[in-house]
Amino acid sequence: MQIIAQCPSCGSTWLLGSSAADRRINCRKCGKLFKVPKLDEVPKATNVIKQAKGTIYVDETGKTYG
Repeated sequence: MQIIAQCPSCGSTWLLGSSAADRRINCRKCGKLFKVPKLDEVPKATNVIKQAKGTIYVDETGKTYG
């Protein structure tokens, strides 16, 4: 499973592995530190992942798309 996260500072999007969930990461473009939410903090994300077993999009507010 992969997560696509968007940097809240510069807006760049990054494809991350599921191990990035519930971690703070540095944006590869601007260096800003931001948090990738835990998957269980985003119930919709968890349901989509279980059904799709593919990619999920999470924006800086935790809203999911997928």
